[in-house]
Amino acid sequence: QVQLVESGGGLVQAGGSLRLSCAASGRTFSTYNMGWFRQAPGKEREFVTAIRGSGTMTYYADSVKGRFTISRDNPKNTVYLQMNSLKPEDTANYYCTATTGRTSYELRSAASYDYWGQGTQVTVSS
Repeated sequence: QVQLVESGGGLVQAGGSLRLSCAASGRTFSTYNMGWFRQAPGKEREFVTAIRGSGTMTYYADSVKGRFTISRDNPKNTVYLQMNSLKPEDTANYYCTATTGRTSYELRSAASYDYWGQGTQVTVSS
């Protein structure tokens, strides 16, 4: 069982930056691939980014590539999402997730994830 707790959301102006953190419980954190998804009101949950357990490979949605960076600190059981050059369309509730899925397709699919945090709201004003 893995428990995930996000923090770092808030209100920021367009062009600004935020850093989200996700603290995970358990002693097997490094065995999980971690992801961030987001969901805006009236829209489906969408993939943002994912990182392998070793931290050696990362994946990004085209909409955030070059602006967002995912990283992890396994000894601290924490995954981060650095968000730069934020746009109003980035406004959403951001969820941290954990999966044992292996393929890049699985890492981009919400259905592949086993554990979810409660979410943290990010609002970008224009």
